[in-house]
Amino acid sequence: MKKILVIDDDKDMCLLLNRFLTRKGFEVTEIYNGKKALAYLETSQPDLVMCDFRLEDMDGTTLLVKIKEKFPSMPIIIMTGYSDMRTAVQVMKMGALDYVTKPLLPDEILITIQQALDHTAEKTSGETSTTTTTTAASTEKKEKQTGATYSGQYIFGTTDAMRKIIKQVDLVAPTNYSVIIYGESGSGKEAIAQEIHKRSKRKDKPFVAIDCGALSKELAGSELFGHEKGAFTGALNQKIGSFEHANGGTIFLDEISNLSYDIQVSLLRVVQERKVRRVGGVKDIDLDVRIIIASNELLWNATRAGKFREDLYHRFNEFTINIPPLRERKDDLMLFANHFLKLTNEELAKNVTGFSPEVENIFKSYVWYGNLRELKNVIKRATLLTDTDLIEPTSLPFEIAHYSKLQFSENAEGSPAPMISSYNEPAAVINKPQISETSLKEASIDAEYEMILQALKQANYNKSKAAKILKIDRKTLYNKMSQYQELKNQ
Repeated sequence: MKKILVIDDDKDMCLLLNRFLTRKGFEVTEIYNGKKALAYLETSQPDLVMCDFRLEDMDGTTLLVKIKEKFPSMPIIIMTGYSDMRTAVQVMKMGALDYVTKPLLPDEILITIQQALDHTAEKTSGETSTTTTTTAASTEKKEKQTGATYSGQYIFGTTDAMRKIIKQVDLVAPTNYSVIIYGESGSGKEAIAQEIHKRSKRKDKPFVAIDCGALSKELAGSELFGHEKGAFTGALNQKIGSFEHANGGTIFLDEISNLSYDIQVSLLRVVQERKVRRVGGVKDIDLDVRIIIASNELLWNATRAGKFREDLYHRFNEFTINIPPLRERKDDLMLFANHFLKLTNEELAKNVTGFSPEVENIFKSYVWYGNLRELKNVIKRATLLTDTDLIEPTSLPFEIAHYSKLQFSENAEGSPAPMISSYNEPAAVINKPQISETSLKEASIDAEYEMILQALKQANYNKSKAAKILKIDRKTLYNKMSQYQELKNQ
């Protein structure tokens, strides 16, 4: 029986998850704060952790880092609201395996948990704990549809910017040049790296992907370069590092600027001499590895700020590819959406045929902080909720369906004010209900909805705090938000 640790300061949520997951055959432990969770993990090791992003005694980022420092291979699923999307993306970069959004959906929870457990099982049966190894034979697949290029489960789109990127991939793939790929989280940097590998002479050799943001300072050297038995406390056996696993093929280092200075020094030696020495070892091992790196910040700026070694930057800077964010690729948006819908239909054995015009308009007006990853997760969630041919606004998360009404920021005096978003898109002002056009009941609902929006705004979209402001529990807040959305779309 698989063991799951649920960490959430909402006791009602813990109870519901416990009952549901127990019925599905899991052994569940509930803990209501981060400190007690860390103490529990000192003596017990579950198969998976589900953690709320906002806890009373510490935030999800702090707890995630502490768990990963001691248990780097522990699969962690973050529970969050869509108003926390940008932070959720950051947390995934730091080592969370996946996230689910509240209010939680039973089917989505089960799918996410099973995928996390399957992913962990694959790693323990032969892959390293922070790598994903593929070969061209298992991933190569080309299709043509409206001129788009497909590769596995990734779609490159039809915009001029993406066509230019494909040409750059074709140009650099046959060489042994190191490549820097820039792009926001979720924009498809790893897919581009895989495409370079598949079009290279190394395509029949391993492709090893490393999320540098998930490597703790203490274990990064061991994960990248390997270690000998007895090299440090806990090194009970010899370990082959990721560079050795990738020998002959390609290694992809995502978010490389997160590596500590000491590891950057060791990495410079590997790049210069094409040799690696395991931690605690005395023997150099010859390497023939192509290195592709990725970052969501310009590495030149990181060198100026003292975060990244300048000599290492110049070693890598042989070819650069810039991936535009999804908000700059709106012409491809519905192409991506339909592609993800097709994949989700296959996964869930459903036959949702498309999106209503209202949903298309919502998609095109939304910023997509998490880029393609966020779009994919939104569509997976909406497909679960949809029992008609088309996905309607009622199936979308509240914060996306009402995005134009929820763009607020704190002004200099600390009071909420309408704003221009960080992506220079004008925010809409909340429209007050037209009472003369509604019944008394509808007017009451509109007034209640207005209060919910104001509370969310005051709490900086923290639903737990908003619920306290409104003097209701968080579950009631979620229910009222869902109820209003359903009524407005009837």
